[in-house]
Amino acid sequence: MFRRLLLLFIVVPIIELALLIQMGRWVGLWPTLGLIVATGILGAALASHEGLRAWRAFQEDLVEGRVPGRSILDGLSILAGGALLLTPGLLTDLLGFTLVARPTRRWLQDRLVNRFGGRLIRSGRVYVKSSFDRKVDAGVGRKDEYGRPAGREIESDGDI
Repeated sequence: MFRRLLLLFIVVPIIELALLIQMGRWVGLWPTLGLIVATGILGAALASHEGLRAWRAFQEDLVEGRVPGRSILDGLSILAGGALLLTPGLLTDLLGFTLVARPTRRWLQDRLVNRFGGRLIRSGRVYVKSSFDRKVDAGVGRKDEYGRPAGREIESDGDI
């Protein structure tokens, strides 16, 4: 954990600063500053638009009685991406746009759910019949004949 924090708070800003200095040498000071401001403004507008879309999808899921899993993941991704876009730097902007833009955000979310969802399933905290399947088991404490948690199933739209 310490290494990750070290990477996050020391190494990434050093790389960002080096990239900005190099870019300033290549294209000049004012175009580099203009790019920083433009990505901040464009990123904030895109995050706002996508955030409203995710909020509406969340509300629709709740009204229709679906589990709003994908909407929650979208909201968290957009929030993180928006924060990264407001941070000056080329790598943070690239990651921020990746988290805010819908196709790349969905691709990243699928990878994260496939990677970390398996850990939750193995720990017994969550039981999902298959990744992004149509039904999620909501039983707590009871087990079926295979030792998996058993309970009532909740229909979902597959976006959990």
